[in-house]
Amino acid sequence: MRLLLINPNISDSVSDLIRAEAQRTASAGTEIEVLTAPFGVAYIETRFEALIGAYAAAQLAAEHHARFDAVVVAAFGDPGLAGLREALPCPVTGLSEAAMASACLLGQRFSIVAISQRIRAWYRETVEHAGLAGRLASIRGLDEPLADIGNVQGNQGERLVALANRCVAEDGADVIVLAGAPLAGLARSLRGRLPVPVVDGVSSAVRHAESLAALQPGKATGGSFAPPPVKPHHGLPEGIARLLDRH
Repeated sequence: MRLLLINPNISDSVSDLIRAEAQRTASAGTEIEVLTAPFGVAYIETRFEALIGAYAAAQLAAEHHARFDAVVVAAFGDPGLAGLREALPCPVTGLSEAAMASACLLGQRFSIVAISQRIRAWYRETVEHAGLAGRLASIRGLDEPLADIGNVQGNQGERLVALANRCVAEDGADVIVLAGAPLAGLARSLRGRLPVPVVDGVSSAVRHAESLAALQPGKATGGSFAPPPVKPHHGLPEGIARLLDRH
């Protein structure tokens, strides 16, 4: 099995974290490839940045998906996920979708621990879009500027633990979701340090992607996730144009 993980931001250090956690998590024999957005921002916090990341992810997915059994949008908030699910012939999932699915199998209410305050509004909308607002206990985020997006775990690790404990003690969380690719792998080091289960978006997405590919559920040809209808277009990258021209 071959999985493509797309980092929709431009930070190679974050792609390294994604790759390391994905390789630790994947089943024996699963091949992992991680691609970094060729344009965009260092890390995504806002709706507009997510829009940019979604287009970058779409361009990479269009160019490379044919070599893979499933695709993962490797950013929390899953920029572009629904559109890619329409267009690609293989299963597609994302870090937030997969992490929330895992959390719902482990407890009734989950809290999200995030890397910034600004990011919380977009994350809340992501939860609502997934139909899981009733399962959300809280979203808490760091309130300090991030000096090095690739080393958030090292620089802010204890603050993240404190936030997670507050989610349990004050918000009633049964499960903690560590949000965002910069936190990939942190859940492993926190097991046993928190009183509730902790889930990671990258590891959840890899396992869910493997399951979806193995199930071979088929591609929608009807309903809301059928491929986009063929119509005139202009000025699009070649890979995206090919996807739109499929019959």
